Amino acid sequence: MREIITLACTECNRRNYSTTKNTKNQRDRLELKKYCKFCQSHTLHKETR
Repeated sequence: MREIITLACTECNRRNYSTTKNTKNQRDRLELKKYCKFCQSHTLHKETR
C-alpha cells in the first residue's frame, strides 16, 4: 500500500530525501518544504518518479 518516493529540490534539482506515502489516500504528487544542504536554505521539494 505504501510506496517509497524520492523528493527533489526545486531550486537545484538534486534528490535529497526519500520518504513513503500512502497511494490509496494521496494520488497526486507530494510537495514538502524541506532543508536543502546544497542550497543551504529551506526550499520546496517535489516528488520525482
